[in-house]
Amino acid sequence: VQLVESGGGLVQRGGSLTLSCAASGDRIDDYAIGWFRQAPGKEREEITCMSRMDGSTYYRDSVKGRFTISRDNTNNTMFLQMNSLNPEDTAIYYCAADKGYYCAGPRMDVWGKGILVAVSS
Repeated sequence: VQLVESGGGLVQRGGSLTLSCAASGDRIDDYAIGWFRQAPGKEREEITCMSRMDGSTYYRDSVKGRFTISRDNTNNTMFLQMNSLNPEDTAIYYCAADKGYYCAGPRMDVWGKGILVAVSS
């Protein structure tokens, strides 16, 4: 499967963005899916994951209640809805997919190239 992110950009503090990740080459419902981000000078971190097994989700504490992961199997696309954004959310955001039932952290099988989200104060 190949993954391509879209929907990034510049937003003001408190604003919202929805990232999309279009999959091609395989059905995304055969994968666990996740979103990761890497801020300047920091390591890549897992934000959220949705399992392939039962659709259960995990969220990093810093985004709980603000970010929502979802998938549209019909259109082979995953999404990350981001609300109440703050400057600390500024990063390159990556979508990723894994053939396992659950996300594999940094060992995910497939990665998008990333897209910039910048939050101004």
